[in-house]
Amino acid sequence: MSKGNAKITPANPGGLFLPYQERWILDRSRLKLMEKARQIGLSWSTSYACVERTAEAGARHDQWVSSRDDLQARLFVEDCKMWGKVLQLAAEDLGERVIDEEKKISAYVLHFSSGKRIHSMSSNPDAQAGKRGGRVLDEFALHPDPRKLWSIAYPGITWGGSLEVISTHRGSANFFNGLVREVKEHGNPKNISLHRVTLEDALTDGFLYKLQQSLPADDEIQGMDEATYFDFVKSGCADEESFQQEYMCNPADDATAFLEYDLIAACEYGATENWRMSLDGRRPEGPLYAGLDIGRKKDLTVLWVLEKLGDVLYTREVIALRNMSKPDQEKVLWPWLARMNRACLDYTGLGIGWGDDAKKKIGEYRIETVTFTPHVKEALAYPVRGTMEDRRLRIPYDPRIRADLRSVTKETTAAGNIRFTAERSEDGHADRFWALALAISAAGTDIGGPVEYQAVSRRRFSTTSDQSPTGVYRQRGAY
Repeated sequence: MSKGNAKITPANPGGLFLPYQERWILDRSRLKLMEKARQIGLSWSTSYACVERTAEAGARHDQWVSSRDDLQARLFVEDCKMWGKVLQLAAEDLGERVIDEEKKISAYVLHFSSGKRIHSMSSNPDAQAGKRGGRVLDEFALHPDPRKLWSIAYPGITWGGSLEVISTHRGSANFFNGLVREVKEHGNPKNISLHRVTLEDALTDGFLYKLQQSLPADDEIQGMDEATYFDFVKSGCADEESFQQEYMCNPADDATAFLEYDLIAACEYGATENWRMSLDGRRPEGPLYAGLDIGRKKDLTVLWVLEKLGDVLYTREVIALRNMSKPDQEKVLWPWLARMNRACLDYTGLGIGWGDDAKKKIGEYRIETVTFTPHVKEALAYPVRGTMEDRRLRIPYDPRIRADLRSVTKETTAAGNIRFTAERSEDGHADRFWALALAISAAGTDIGGPVEYQAVSRRRFSTTSDQSPTGVYRQRGAY
């Protein structure tokens, strides 16, 4: 007996795959590309196809699978092992094997009686170099350098095999979107077989029915039909741009945002990386800096903590508070500010009281107050971008943070002045972006004294005796 309230039943309810999955599996093109919605079973069906062609008698090629991180690499092999059992194929799990001693690159390896293997690796493009056989590049747009990954993986199919690219979008400037546009707008010079499956497409093919059959009977999704589920997924996204990109295959417009998706993604920790520190945990190895953006009734109060190791700033905590009284917020934030070598605080509006109290409680020269004006925002914003471009910043892999960073746009007024703006949403007003900007500013102030903010020029700043590494402010005096 079927479960759930789905109104669309697949053509073959008992079949292993939905129509869009079958089309992908049966496509034996040399180059094929899938732009897809999240969590609709494409990696799962790709692992089936990978096992089928590697295990078959007379198989000619190994398979080299590149995933976003180590966890995804292991999960792909687990899916392959499951399919091996379902198809009653002899497969030996060889575990993690070193495939390049010099570069210390390893892969999870599954060996079949055909003599061929599936190698599942994380995103290092160098792992693809010099290998022959089929290629699967999963979550391709999320890789730090998709263009380089394609360039190294593509020659590997010279002697046979196929190259499969599967991904959600990551901005209009990403190489993945460039490949899609080549197919759609420029005559398909690479002869790529393009597939596209949005959340709406998946639901039309019976995705919700399949999902409800696999969920517990008491799961809230069981009571949904396709329209309700669509709205449920959309409401859970950080913003409209995120929903369009993650579920509807519409890349975010990098021409309007101050920070491109590729730039943000290159600075993110791995999805499972432990980046946080606690107040009672390990002692930091480097100095700590913080930025505090003070929220109003509709905005968030956000504290962003950075640890400086060498010339890289590592995020160690991001605290976002909403609808809390000032005393309750202070109970959370004062212990953190007391640990900082230096902190920059929003000194605009309600922030004036916060800044005055922080200086009295924490210390005059460890707290820097910043009044937001158009010129000050410009001076704060550009170092965020510059630090990211130089790969000197690590930030959490978090959709809310990514949406916040993406929400900031740069506009030029009629008078030729630069203005940074962000639309207010249910999740604040780019509060995390400005907290990060303030933290980076604090990390650039390694000698104390009054601070005079200046508008930054368009050139990249260099460190001088009277200028911070970010070029945001010029020091006058000392302790």
